Amino acid sequence: MKLSSLLSKFEEPETLKMAKLGRALRAEGIAITDLSLGEPDFDTPVHIKDAAKQAIDDNYSHYTPVGGYLDLKEAICRKFKRENGLDYLPENIVASTGAKQCIANVVLALVDAGDEVIIPAPFWVTYSEIVKLAGGTVISLPTTAASEFKITADELRQALNEKTKLFMFSSPCNPSGALYSEEELGALVEVFNEFPNVWIMSDEIYEHINYVGKHHTIASFPAMKERTVVINGLSKSFAMTGWRLGYMAACTELAKACEKIQGQFTSAPNSITQRAAITALDAGLEVTKEMVAAFKIRRDKIISLLGEVPNIKFNTPASAFYVFPEVSGLFGKQSPSGEVIEDASDLCMYLLNVAHVSTVSGSAFGLPQCIRISFANSLENIEIGMKKIKDAVQALT
Repeated sequence: MKLSSLLSKFEEPETLKMAKLGRALRAEGIAITDLSLGEPDFDTPVHIKDAAKQAIDDNYSHYTPVGGYLDLKEAICRKFKRENGLDYLPENIVASTGAKQCIANVVLALVDAGDEVIIPAPFWVTYSEIVKLAGGTVISLPTTAASEFKITADELRQALNEKTKLFMFSSPCNPSGALYSEEELGALVEVFNEFPNVWIMSDEIYEHINYVGKHHTIASFPAMKERTVVINGLSKSFAMTGWRLGYMAACTELAKACEKIQGQFTSAPNSITQRAAITALDAGLEVTKEMVAAFKIRRDKIISLLGEVPNIKFNTPASAFYVFPEVSGLFGKQSPSGEVIEDASDLCMYLLNVAHVSTVSGSAFGLPQCIRISFANSLENIEIGMKKIKDAVQALT
């Protein structure tokens, strides 16, 4: 079979690959401790589920406008005003089948062949692959644990040029948990002011999973709102990963372009999910705060346990539910069976096949010297998984 050459331009997401491998081992009866999870391990709150059930009874079972129901867009506008101090109209909003589709819409609407897209690394696995699909060139700006996985204004300035079309980043960040302060964002904005033709995509889907203080969006700075696309969704803050509802806010022209693209791919997101989303957005964040309190306890536990693992470096994440240790100190070491750990991917496979713990290689996120470990799991499983990791690393020679 001769398949499209398009398939050779991008890779399968490493996160999905590791989940698939973990499931295969479980099918063989092996007990896998999953520390690769990219979703809250909590159930969707009852009031949101009740809203979905009511929507079914009320027969919200027909096609909706491509960009979402008007009252959903109005609820999203209220959220932006209430939580971020941003004024949007429904015409600025597009609701999609997950934030991933929002990101794809934006990239496909903006990026042409030959355009450069700057992405600080580590970045979420899909950013770079969507740019490749669009024919753009990825310019990666690597960071380290020592810099809290954040770029500086000088690093940004050196990367920007006349070919730069788009800057993509997440704050809070998956996979590093990096969170840009208002001052740090302000320094980046000063540089962007020197390059007025560059668009900014700010992925803020982990907005409320924050352990250190107020979330700040780059769209709140003067002159930035019209050239910034804010991406958000319900998956992380409301434990609604399977419901598939993301949304974006942008200037009217770009929002219309994204809606046009979406109309040829999926049309609107699920109608029942949209009705439940209105309830989620308007009902407040008390349940979310309870989840975040649990995540913080788990974060502190996993950081404590990471300190017992030799030859790695790490920082304490300010947000999200991942740690992203640098593991290059283990490269070149040999497993008890004689296999050499050449890179982070080898280490992840060793941990999966020998320690029976699933993690994700940093190569998927643009930093191949790291691995991602999720603490979106119970304290018990975190302790079990980290004990397995510690023992497996100590067995390397």
